[in-house]
Amino acid sequence: MNRSKFIRTCCSTVIGLPLSASLLQGCESLHYAASTVESNGLIVAKSEFLINSKKVRKFVMVKLESMDYPICIYRTGMDDYVASLMKCTHKFCELNVGGGMYSCPCHGSEFSVEGQVLEGPAVNNLKTFQITKDDENIYIKIG
Repeated sequence: MNRSKFIRTCCSTVIGLPLSASLLQGCESLHYAASTVESNGLIVAKSEFLINSKKVRKFVMVKLESMDYPICIYRTGMDDYVASLMKCTHKFCELNVGGGMYSCPCHGSEFSVEGQVLEGPAVNNLKTFQITKDDENIYIKIG
């Protein structure tokens, strides 16, 4: 391999790997769910998790004007959900979701979808919210 071909190959690899990783990180795109604000929390319809009649999202995001960070509602079972604030407890960067966990793009902390620290530098778990539900809705207690 000559020098020119070697440099082109290296450059392609350096540019291609991060792009490939971002595409493969999660086949599921972010879906911001509609929500209703009530006195002490939010109401999100369970139908927000439906993509079509056969496919269900693993998570939805909720963004409120009153909060600096979105809330991720992660579906952990057939009718089980966890709601976590997408704010890293280390340096307060907004978290990414994908691959069955939350990750901090700033310093590399990782959290389970239940909000527990998997990898530092963060040492504190994420803020999670109490959830109740009925047949149609998920109720998230914020206040």
